[in-house]
Amino acid sequence: MSLSTITALSPLDGRYAAKLTALRPIMSEHGYMHRRVQVEVAWFIALSDAGFDEFKPLSPGARAYLQGLVKNFSEADTAAIKEIEKTTNHDVKAVEYWIKSKFGGRPELEKAAEFVHFACTSEDINNTSHALQIRAGRDQVIVPGLDAIITKLREMAHQHAQVPMLSRTHGQTASPTTVGKELANVVMRLQAATARITTVKILAKMNGAVGNYNAHLSAWPDFDWEAFSQKVVETHEPQGLGLTFQPYSIQIEPHDYMAELFDAIARANTILIDLSRDIWGYVSLAYFKQKLKEGEIGSSTMPHKVNPIDFENAEGNLGLANALLRHLAEKLPISRWQRDLTDSTVLRNIGVAMGYAALAYSSLMTGLNKLELNQEALNADLDSSWEVLAEPIQTVMRRYGVPGAYEKLKEVTRGKSVTAEALHALIRSLDIPQADKERLLALTPASYIGMATELARRV
Repeated sequence: MSLSTITALSPLDGRYAAKLTALRPIMSEHGYMHRRVQVEVAWFIALSDAGFDEFKPLSPGARAYLQGLVKNFSEADTAAIKEIEKTTNHDVKAVEYWIKSKFGGRPELEKAAEFVHFACTSEDINNTSHALQIRAGRDQVIVPGLDAIITKLREMAHQHAQVPMLSRTHGQTASPTTVGKELANVVMRLQAATARITTVKILAKMNGAVGNYNAHLSAWPDFDWEAFSQKVVETHEPQGLGLTFQPYSIQIEPHDYMAELFDAIARANTILIDLSRDIWGYVSLAYFKQKLKEGEIGSSTMPHKVNPIDFENAEGNLGLANALLRHLAEKLPISRWQRDLTDSTVLRNIGVAMGYAALAYSSLMTGLNKLELNQEALNADLDSSWEVLAEPIQTVMRRYGVPGAYEKLKEVTRGKSVTAEALHALIRSLDIPQADKERLLALTPASYIGMATELARRV
């Protein structure tokens, strides 16, 4: 059976493949190989500039050629490396051999070929490559996806800032709010969560087999290898890698930054699960309608249905993303002694975790763009919930020292169908200033929204 979108084992590469085109070049094995070549080339060029008599600075032409290997790296190049790996049974060594194979007919590079992968352990290449992938996945896919949702929610918050809506606490009617204010709450939470994602430093180490520069110092004992390694890691691309230097490690970079990042993404996703469920509920209450799409079917047997499928899809995929992200965060910082391989296979699933998150963001945006406010349903809910005005009435009563204010309103309203007439009769009977009576009599569930409008517009 040939591999295609209908035979793929993962729905990310099958049913949903078209929605993940931005992530695939970054987090696929091809993306991993590309970054490995980038790291090897950066290290090789830097070694030529280190001042060693045995490896003179490369000519501008040689540097341009090497950078071209990175810039023009193709799927065919990855396939060639994989072909070499069939013999080496070692993917990093296959990358080294592939780079050396590209030196043919170039005497300057052929002479320096043994400085490819010089003094490096495989993890010096792998951890830096993963770091480059993760940074790109975060900055080019995850954060833009979250930012798009924030922008959409902010627009909706401003658009519906004044639209009153009945609140529900514990599923029961509660003090009114506005549609915009409830969306503004999510905007503020999501902005804070996204900021935490963007501020995680992406770390990398290049310090040898157990983190002590053993091999490096055996070749040049008096050279400052730590400073050199830091320069390669932290110098901006393409001369370096543009990452943050990790000075202490075993054979592998400890992966604590990954745990921090994945936890941060999972927290943002949890906020979006909360949003997806709330919107689903508001659609169920008919607060929102969904724009119809020509030819789309909601149910195979019930023709009337327009289901909130985008929010359900988002919720499901956010849950999958978080299950993987939390496993990654819990597992990756743990390694037996100076190295075990349990992280290697797990790290290959970072793209899967990001893929489910990116898919969910896409579904959520699709759903948000379909929503249309149903003013009639909102108004009807408010008009049938006069009991929510028990709160302001008893609060004004307490202001003026009316004894048993809370208890009196509880007796009149709790568990009962409350009418405007009943509340107005109570207000007129109160021993409070006439101006406050008039203010309470003018109040309706739709106008009892506090600062909601101002708060919605502030985000």
